Amino acid sequence: QVQLVESGGGLVQAGGSLKLSCAASGSIFSINPMGWFRQAPGKQRELVAAITSGGSTHYADSVKGRFTISRDNAKNTVYLQMNSLKPEDTAVYFCNADVRHTIVERILSRYWGQGTQVTVSS
Repeated sequence: QVQLVESGGGLVQAGGSLKLSCAASGSIFSINPMGWFRQAPGKQRELVAAITSGGSTHYADSVKGRFTISRDNAKNTVYLQMNSLKPEDTAVYFCNADVRHTIVERILSRYWGQGTQVTVSS
């Protein structure tokens, strides 16, 4: 019913920057919140950042001051600007959206993107 398509991952040297994008399409009335998670090999998936439709944001302590999440509500797209990247940021990054499909629907459905690899070399 809803597809999330991510882009922008890749290989970068420590100290570099990358910008991830995630576009949602399908049966969407509203999305709140949208966010980014990541999963490194052998570790659990963890929340990186999230943003509400009103623009309120939340960040993991490990990325505060380095990453910035933003969204374009008209395009149902969320972005993650990652600066001052560190080798420990290496992971598969997943986009996440809690979707309300219609105006009368009260239950939110959670969707995930396919993931995009971010590799930071030292």
